[in-house]
Amino acid sequence: MSPGVLFHFPFDPGSRAARLALGEARIEWTEVLVRPWEADCPLHDLNPSGMPPVLQVEGPPPLTLCEVAAVLGWIEDQQTTPLLIPSDAVERAEVRRLTAWFDRRFTDEVNAVLLHERMEKPLLRLGPPEARMLREGRDALKHHLAVFDALLSGRDWLAGRRLSQADVVAAAHLSILDYFGEIPWASWPALKTWYMKIKSRPCFRPLLADRFQGIAPAACYADLDF
Repeated sequence: MSPGVLFHFPFDPGSRAARLALGEARIEWTEVLVRPWEADCPLHDLNPSGMPPVLQVEGPPPLTLCEVAAVLGWIEDQQTTPLLIPSDAVERAEVRRLTAWFDRRFTDEVNAVLLHERMEKPLLRLGPPEARMLREGRDALKHHLAVFDALLSGRDWLAGRRLSQADVVAAAHLSILDYFGEIPWASWPALKTWYMKIKSRPCFRPLLADRFQGIAPAACYADLDF
């Protein structure tokens, strides 16, 4: 299989999900770090939306895969047996439900608030976080974490019996919030056990080395036994 070039921003959830999935699939790739908000970002010539991640595959045929759904779908297409999409129809439906949840509700209700205040404002020099917005984002986060904790109380993985795209996408989103110390893991024991499992996988190690300029990670961010 030809190696790919992944254009990504380390603290973008979609970029992290692509990195995790490529690691799980043991697909070789090289990286180009991008800053999508800058006018000269190469993503503007690769993806109509200008958003990461973008994976370029040498081929044949050469491909430019724009954003995480296309990357995850291509990874699955390279497999001879299912890797991150379960063969069971019920679990496949649950994977799709949960990935859509993160792509829409979680992004709109949590990331658009908390990551805007904690990450985007420093990057764009928009001033300090607003206490009211942080409270709203944290309240929304608690609602979502309660749902995921309840699901994992009766499952091995988020969508069922095996690791799937749902776990990869969830871990990508939650790991960024974890970096900024926004997740009180002790309050969500089933979710914490799940996160410890996925955090210990080899594909996760590169994420633990990520650093956001000017902000140190939470004390437990790189700790596998937290």
